[in-house]
Amino acid sequence: MKKAFVTGITGQDGSYLAELLLAKGYEVHGLIRRASTFNTRRIDHLYTDPHEPDKRLFLHYGDLTDGSRLVTLLAAIQPEEVYHLAAQSHVRVSFDEPEYTGDTTGMGTTRLLEAIRMIGLNCRFYQASSSEMFGASPPPQNELTPFYPRSPYGAAKVYGYWMTRNYREAYDLFAVNGILFNHESPRRGETFVTRKITRAVARIKLGLEKRVYLGNLDARRDWGYAPEYVEGMWRMLQHHQPDDYVVATGTSYSVRDFVSLAFQHAGLDWEEHVDYDQRYERPTEVDSLVGDASKAQVELGWKAEVHVPDLVRIMVDADLAALTEED
Repeated sequence: MKKAFVTGITGQDGSYLAELLLAKGYEVHGLIRRASTFNTRRIDHLYTDPHEPDKRLFLHYGDLTDGSRLVTLLAAIQPEEVYHLAAQSHVRVSFDEPEYTGDTTGMGTTRLLEAIRMIGLNCRFYQASSSEMFGASPPPQNELTPFYPRSPYGAAKVYGYWMTRNYREAYDLFAVNGILFNHESPRRGETFVTRKITRAVARIKLGLEKRVYLGNLDARRDWGYAPEYVEGMWRMLQHHQPDDYVVATGTSYSVRDFVSLAFQHAGLDWEEHVDYDQRYERPTEVDSLVGDASKAQVELGWKAEVHVPDLVRIMVDADLAALTEED
């Protein structure tokens, strides 16, 4: 039975990846941070009693700022695959907490890679790189597009990208960078703009609130569906040689487009409910991100099937159903 180690297992991508790996027969070990409140909501449905003999999901306390703990865990678990998804991943927040973002999102990657090297772990390593690394480089962006990050988050991800490349080339580690463009789902955090929009639509539709406040409506993004993107992660580690891949839909929608589609799906006029708030603007904006995932399609057989109109419907319907259940 293959073992996988997943950082960020309690996040959107981590939860979908855990589902995928368990369905494929893996034993899955996840890294979680100690907190005074439960923070495993996205994976609670995967939990089994630790006394069960066939248990295949195990959670371990640890933190990306604690390199010695990463060494201890990896040495004990001996996973064949390591998926590094954990990070301070909110772009706007990274401007408020640039040092912390660099320490976790950037240096955290180095600590994990160095732990693998120190113990001589024979594994395949996945680094969650980001389209935010491209920043101001004009679209469409692919694996050869120059990086021009426009946020502390993007800059930290560039560092993690190059450290992954360096460990691959210096130590012959099977290490890949998955350069994922924006990917969403009903499990997306509520402070991310897509989920903020769909949750607000549901609450407005049910009469729980009247307005939602947003920042830049003109920014254009390539939005995909998270469960499909974690399949791309897995395929990268099954390939015969390590490489770096863009994962994207190749389509472009503005935040305004997303807003319009979400409110329209609920039978509402978005202009009656959306207000502008400058606080949600970034000091430096990324105007347009559109990915070219042709390399992933040719080499991995991966292609996005869910595009923004369907994605919006999935998310709005899920938020409506969740709020209805609460009542």
